[in-house]
Order: sequence, then C-alpha cells, then structure tokens
Amino acid sequence: MSQPRIGIYPGTFDPITNGHLDVILRAVRLVDRLVIAVARNDGKGPLFKTDERVRMIEQEIKAEADPTLAARIEVKSFDNLLMNFAAAERAGVIIRGLRAVSDFEYEFQMAGMNARLNAEIETVFLMASEGVQFISSRFVKEIGRLGGDIGHFVSPRVVAQLKQRFKQLGTASSTSAD
Repeated sequence: MSQPRIGIYPGTFDPITNGHLDVILRAVRLVDRLVIAVARNDGKGPLFKTDERVRMIEQEIKAEADPTLAARIEVKSFDNLLMNFAAAERAGVIIRGLRAVSDFEYEFQMAGMNARLNAEIETVFLMASEGVQFISSRFVKEIGRLGGDIGHFVSPRVVAQLKQRFKQLGTASSTSAD
C-alpha cells in the first residue's frame, strides 16, 4: 500500500478569505490529506488569536466544502519552522497560493530556502482563480476597519466575526455582506 499524499497549505489566515478558500478547495483535490497550517506569527500582530483563526477556517470548510473533501482537511496551528512542521505531518508537498506576479518572487525565494531545509518536500504553486486574485487578508481588514463593504471578499460568517472584533476594538465597522 502506498503512502498517502499529504499536503500542507500554510498561512496566517487573519482572516480566511474567499481567495484562501478557493486554494483550499482546489488543493484538497491534489492530495489525500490536506493540513491547513495556521501560523501563530504574533510578530505580524494578527487581529484574531490563533485558536480563533483555526475555528474560523474549520467553520468555513464545514460550510463550503463538499463533505467528502472536508473529511480530508485538517486545520492545525504551528509555531516552528514550516519544514519541521511538514516533516512531522509526513507531508510531501507544501501548497502555496499565488495571486499575482508580485507574489512569485517572495514565494520563489521561500521555496528555495525550504528545499535547502528539506529536499524531500516539494513546493507546488496554485494560481488563485480569476475572481479572487486581488483579495488579501490585509486589504480585507483595512477596508473593514474603515467601514467598507467586505462581503465580496469573505463569507458572511467572517464578516460577522470581523464586525464583532472591530466593535470590541472600538474601530469603525459598518461593513456589510450585501
């Protein structure tokens, strides 16, 4: 019996966007098991705590993914080197989403460094689908913080969680999902 193909899709996911979900739903078709690896990365000053981001992703997968595909997706957090996490998960591939050519240079360098750390793990790039190529968590947070409509970039569930967080922080949030 052959080894299952395990893929890792790493990121901060602060918050998960429709672009992330697009990559997740396409990536799970390439592997037997997909681990969404949520980076703790407190240095980036995330809006949501790691466990909140993990729960958001799990909710989105449950709501949006076909149940047979969702059963093959697991969400875990990590706070060590990605390649160490991938090796511990017995992953053979790191999946990275690309939105635009500007993402490629950074991702190319990262793939090279990761290959030096563990040549047994390949990096695969998936281009974001046309309708979601421009979405980034950073822009979603900024638009939402300033009261703009983010309903085209994240699910209604994430809109609600962003509104709640902005309310807790006392920042503007007349964001809508309409």
